Amino acid sequence: MSIVVVLAALPMLLIIAFSGAPSTLILATILAALPVVPLVGCYLWLDRYEPEPHTLLALGLLWGAFVACFAAVVLEGVGGVVTGLTGDATSAILAPAIEEACKGAFLVALLWWRRDELDGVLDGIVYAGMVGIGFAFTENILYLAAAYDGTGGIGPGGTDALTQTFVIRCLASPFAHPLFTAFTGVGVGIAVGARSGGVRLFAPLAGYACAVIAHSIWNSSTVYGFGSFVVVYVVLMIPALCAVGGLALWARSSERRMLERSLVDAARHGLLPETDIPWVVDLGARRHARSYAKMRGGATGERAMRDYQQAAIELGYLHSRYLRGTPPPDYAARGQEYVARIGSVRPTIAFPGQVVPTR
Repeated sequence: MSIVVVLAALPMLLIIAFSGAPSTLILATILAALPVVPLVGCYLWLDRYEPEPHTLLALGLLWGAFVACFAAVVLEGVGGVVTGLTGDATSAILAPAIEEACKGAFLVALLWWRRDELDGVLDGIVYAGMVGIGFAFTENILYLAAAYDGTGGIGPGGTDALTQTFVIRCLASPFAHPLFTAFTGVGVGIAVGARSGGVRLFAPLAGYACAVIAHSIWNSSTVYGFGSFVVVYVVLMIPALCAVGGLALWARSSERRMLERSLVDAARHGLLPETDIPWVVDLGARRHARSYAKMRGGATGERAMRDYQQAAIELGYLHSRYLRGTPPPDYAARGQEYVARIGSVRPTIAFPGQVVPTR
């Protein structure tokens, strides 16, 4: 996937470079970047139980920004010629199907090649969010530059057109692309834990279909004027955002209960002390334990506590899949690795109220 990102980055950067004057592109890039940090922060906040690898999250952002955007530009051009769709029809029908496929391809690639990094619906939503944020960032640069220059049919140009586009795309609806792709992410997350082969195939397809439908309705609302846009925004987008957000929070809460059950069972098999479990599954207790470790052992102590908690969490997710009857093929090897990490770190740490081991 990294190679694909590199190969797509150059042509996409050239497209951006030729879309406006340097000063216009700098301004458009700055404005497009404003919603990126808070959006990424929201997804990282959701992803606190088992933080995904930062390199893979960054790869998701880059996939959306370069691969998905470049592929969408090419495929929409080819699709327009093949289907004969133009203008509003392209925006309402062709663009949603192509763009959601290009973004969702990253999630399918994870499901195929990095399945061990996907543990359920929450992971699917987080990775989908990263891809959607990256896609929206690049797309917003192009839209903002076109709005300022008065090209691409986006208004008369100038500061007023730029401001209107910025308000709509970067302030009112920066969550649109992450939200659409989240439907595919939910489908992929369901597929990871499914026992049935039919569900593993159908769930991602159903999620993709929902993503396309939501994206199509959203794009169609822009065709029929501002009034239609407001109606769709209030009646569809905000409730959909709340629903996906609620699902993500419910999934995170469910993950805590799942981790408690799986780690208690693991403790009964002697894989870790049962008294450690509250310091692993409760987010507040985890922070308190790390602060205590840092106070008593400095940066080295804090790092050891983080390593222990992370290994225990990984073991909990893996053991839960075993209990559900859907263990990965490398279940035994990964389980031994996590148990070894737990065993090597545990003698060097202590939780609040326990005696700190001497080193």
